Amino acid sequence: MPRLPPRPVIYELNTIAWLSELSRRAGKPVTLATVPEPVWEAIADLGVNAVWLMGVWERSPAGLAVALANDGLRDEFRRALPDVTLDDIAASPYCVRQYVADPRFGGRAGLARARERLAARGVSLLLDFVPNHLARDHPWVEQYPERFIHGTEEDLAADPLGFFRAGGHVIACGRDPYFPPWSDVAQVNAFAPGLRTASIDTLCDLATQCDGVRCDMAMLLMTDVFSATWGDRAGGPPDDDFWPAVIGTVRAYEPDFMFLAEAYWDREWALQQQGFDYCYDKRLYDRLAAGDATAVREHLRVDTTYQDGLVRFVENHDERRAAVVFGPERSRAAVAVVAALPGARLVHQGQLEGRGVRLPVFLTRWPDEPVDRALRSFHGALLREIAAPLFRDGAWRLLECSGWPDNDNYRNLIACSWEGTGERRLVVVNFSATRSQGNVWLASEDIPAHRWRMTDVLNGDAFERDGDDVVAHGLYIDLGAWQFHWLAVTNDTSPRNNG
Repeated sequence: MPRLPPRPVIYELNTIAWLSELSRRAGKPVTLATVPEPVWEAIADLGVNAVWLMGVWERSPAGLAVALANDGLRDEFRRALPDVTLDDIAASPYCVRQYVADPRFGGRAGLARARERLAARGVSLLLDFVPNHLARDHPWVEQYPERFIHGTEEDLAADPLGFFRAGGHVIACGRDPYFPPWSDVAQVNAFAPGLRTASIDTLCDLATQCDGVRCDMAMLLMTDVFSATWGDRAGGPPDDDFWPAVIGTVRAYEPDFMFLAEAYWDREWALQQQGFDYCYDKRLYDRLAAGDATAVREHLRVDTTYQDGLVRFVENHDERRAAVVFGPERSRAAVAVVAALPGARLVHQGQLEGRGVRLPVFLTRWPDEPVDRALRSFHGALLREIAAPLFRDGAWRLLECSGWPDNDNYRNLIACSWEGTGERRLVVVNFSATRSQGNVWLASEDIPAHRWRMTDVLNGDAFERDGDDVVAHGLYIDLGAWQFHWLAVTNDTSPRNNG
């Protein structure tokens, strides 16, 4: 199976809605085993390195009943899909009944076929692992109640949305410390030895079915977070943290298996140290959404090795659509920033086409929305660009910008460069709603020896600049609101003889 390259592009597909759409187009049921070859080819042609099939596991009937009884959720469903019917609603994909591919998607054989078709095109397969909770009707709840956080009858009476009865036990619903419980799921006990062993066994089985996992809310299993959330209910913490013990054992079984963490609360570095290959960069997303170029630039000053372990995105299934959060022009600028950075880049299904409706994960189909063909073309060109080896193996550098006494709008510019064997790219984004000018300071040692040609790979605009002038005064940039340059930098003469 293909091994992920450095700085990969990951494409998130909502499995149930995707197959529903393919089935509608085909006029017959389509499973993972019967996805048409041209569909796989179109995905591979995007230049992505991995597909994350979100939500392939068997969903919970008990979880669906809880969701349907929630008036707030049903209102959310109607807002996203005004003509919603009961047939359009499923249990949450994060309410896992069993780690078995859902029969309606083709089961284990269908999943294996999908992996095979992706691998034939050099694309890896990522799936979900939900470490913090399981469906109320997961077999472990009855068979191994000691793997879960328990409550009392008093807890159940006082908080019926936070606890439920299973057999002779009161079990806590899953939660994080800052929000109400997820009433459709049972909270595992990260400190229970049997839970760790079972999690390892589950992951080793998943390693035979995919090339890596996206671990939902991964920081909740860290010892300090779990202790703060559950206190004495969890018992005493073990000597070692959850993730180093689990990841280390799974890697002994499958060394190339990739772990990606959904991570918040500035836990990214700690989770990288505990074994994760990649962690969500939610801080960058928040700063992009706020439109704060200075905050974005300061965020990027950290060590590149750390940045290489981050996942950059402008949307995913948990966030509102980029077309809504950013708007048309700022969306392109935000995408350009993300594409120009080291680390992994996550592309969400529908992002390329400019979809505006964030589909709740319970729904099985999308509303009809027009395709923004210009945005689709823009994304396609940018994805082809960053598929080049330069953006896998090259050296990335954040560049300094400056202005002059009566100009401080240079602070709106975010500039970086990529350099590899015989190739250079310079990316400058005006991440603001006002026209901005400034000087960008390049760092390449041989700039003075040449006259340089700079060609925008997205629109063909070309500029020529003298290396000595660029070193002495910086590269002058003038960009309209939310505009950017993505420049291929080449020397158009041989080195000058200064001797």
